[in-house]
Amino acid sequence: MAMIGKARIAAAMRHQPVDRVPVMCQLALGHYFLNLPTPATAIWHSTAGFGEALLALQQRYGFDGILVNLPGRDPQWRSHIYRIEDRAGEKIIHWTNGWHTVCPADDNPHNLRENGREYHAAFAEVDPEMLFYIEPHDLGGLKYPHAWGFSSERPLPDHFFPPWHFDTIDYVKERVGQEISVHGEIFSPFTQFFDLLGCTGALVALLDDPEKSKECLDALARGAIALGCGQAAHGVDAILISSAYAGAGFISPQHYRDFVLPCERRVIQGIQAVHDIPVYTHTCGRIGDRLGRGNHARRAIEIRGRCVGF
Repeated sequence: MAMIGKARIAAAMRHQPVDRVPVMCQLALGHYFLNLPTPATAIWHSTAGFGEALLALQQRYGFDGILVNLPGRDPQWRSHIYRIEDRAGEKIIHWTNGWHTVCPADDNPHNLRENGREYHAAFAEVDPEMLFYIEPHDLGGLKYPHAWGFSSERPLPDHFFPPWHFDTIDYVKERVGQEISVHGEIFSPFTQFFDLLGCTGALVALLDDPEKSKECLDALARGAIALGCGQAAHGVDAILISSAYAGAGFISPQHYRDFVLPCERRVIQGIQAVHDIPVYTHTCGRIGDRLGRGNHARRAIEIRGRCVGF
């Protein structure tokens, strides 16, 4: 008997029999921009725009699941626009605070400050106690201390994520019902650390001050747990931990064991202590030496709990 997509993915993630291999895909945002009639600025900046894009391409390609890999958007986002400029095939959104966002026709937008550059914090100025979660896809881009959109108000950990942050999950789930598996995405503490400082700044920080780096990662793990639990409370069927910088092309196996695995273990255990939900990891680059052989591989599986997939 043929299975529906949601049941097919649920069974596969729990190592149970399925009628066929389930298929779902995290498409590049540029693919949405190039293959849908909705303007790219609307797909990136609005809950409904991105939600409809996810639904349209799930239907087109017959995916068994949908990964919601952008947060919901502030319904008042348009009120922050000063003007929109067309320039050489790109749209430039100028915001009322002086920042601007470059929106290519086929790639993720880039948030730039008044000086025309993307923001990264200096490690020396970062206080681990001021960290909770770094959302690189926020409409205002990266900030330290973090604030949502174009606000300068730092949210408190107990009410860190605004209600609209989960709107895209709600939007998609209301439309797919029980047919399609819906997954959320959170960024691993290590990825957040790299996004905040930039690749060079983060790598230097790991070498110059590993203890402070670990304090930062511990703080960011708390936010990742809170976001994962929030997504689970909104009914996602599984959660992806995006751990893009943890592959062999970026860091050594020892640094992986020191800086990545302990925090990702905390995130998985923290979510699953509250919600019975699969959590899986995405890592860019080669991962063979992350897994090891024999006992090392078994320990890696134990550490990841119910993490299924890389």
